[in-house]
Amino acid sequence: MKKLLLSLAALALSSSALGQGNNYAQNYTKYENLAMTPPMGWNSWNKFACNVDEKLIRETADAMVSSGMKAAGYEYINIDDCWHGDRDSLGFIHPDPKRFPSGMKALADYVHSKGLKLGIYSDAGSQTCGGRPGSRGYEFQDAQQYAKWGIDYLKYDWCNTEGLKAEGAYKTIAAALRKAGRPVVLSICEWGTDKPWEWGPAVGHLWRTTGDIYNCFDCVKDHGTWKSWGVMQILDMQEGLRQYAGPGRWNDPDMMEVGNGMPVHEERAHFTMWTMLAAPLIAGNDLRNMTKETLAILTNPEAIAVNQDKLGIQGFKYSTKDSVETWLKPLDNDKWAVVFLNRSKAPQKVSFDWKNTPIVDDLSKKELNAGKTTYKIRNVWTRKEQGNTKKTFTATVPSHDVVMLVLSGDKAKVAGK
Repeated sequence: MKKLLLSLAALALSSSALGQGNNYAQNYTKYENLAMTPPMGWNSWNKFACNVDEKLIRETADAMVSSGMKAAGYEYINIDDCWHGDRDSLGFIHPDPKRFPSGMKALADYVHSKGLKLGIYSDAGSQTCGGRPGSRGYEFQDAQQYAKWGIDYLKYDWCNTEGLKAEGAYKTIAAALRKAGRPVVLSICEWGTDKPWEWGPAVGHLWRTTGDIYNCFDCVKDHGTWKSWGVMQILDMQEGLRQYAGPGRWNDPDMMEVGNGMPVHEERAHFTMWTMLAAPLIAGNDLRNMTKETLAILTNPEAIAVNQDKLGIQGFKYSTKDSVETWLKPLDNDKWAVVFLNRSKAPQKVSFDWKNTPIVDDLSKKELNAGKTTYKIRNVWTRKEQGNTKKTFTATVPSHDVVMLVLSGDKAKVAGK
């Protein structure tokens, strides 16, 4: 009898433990139905690095509205590294009281009052890249705090992560965000080291494919133990990744340097290629002090429409000739974006015979065939019509610049008739 009672007690304990384990099962997946087109917004790092405070963030939110960027589609105001203060006795993180004296909840309320969303930054390691408290071991507390503050977007970095495996670490923060109960866009900033495009689509909404961008069109900055990359270097690193992108899951070639000092033609080319990559459009300049040229680039509605196309197909490089690359991006309603990118230091002439150059995108199965359909041609940067595909297209592309076209056709209209 005694043995029977002991057996029943053991069984009860076992069932209790099993039930408890089931109760604590984690959901390691991202919030669905967020970032269905590439996120658009601003981040503090490229221009301000660690020099962030609530005055800057409020003024940037104001500028995003007054400049017309909000109307153009930008919505996230993202605070990068160095906002952190200390953890309290219970382990909850608080903002630096000198930089953010009003607190993050008040700041989020202000940003939300402008019809915008607030993003924040943390790190999977013990410390952030800037030496502030990281989230390692505090993931669930940090997620609860972000939810309490009203945070909408989390950039999660990869410094000081000794011994961690990237996929597991990002699954942990995804589970923490889920548990906190507030839908948050998760930006995986793992620099592409552990191929986040392979596991990231289920865990986050976007993932960095490279190391940090550098405010240069075509060069590399060597920091000794690591490098930062120019626009063209980062563009080249996107090769082979387009199949992983789509609505709610984006390759992230890093934040933009438009407005940070490159010549206007190089900034136009930079922005154009990010739109063709279906990349997140995260501005990295001072929105409070923009030239009219910078603002015109960042808010060109036709270029933005290419980026925000609902099909979410990342563009691809079709050909290269005389340092001029031809890129294509299938769009909704049987449209195509076409870009001629001149990477050389001299102007280059381009000629494209539409009717005798049928193109099929193996990924999307979309076909551009001007032998069957006549397409109207629209120049995105001059904002003018440029005839149709019955004639060979010719143009001169200036050095480090682009010609960007959108082709729209009528399936019922047969070419030549």
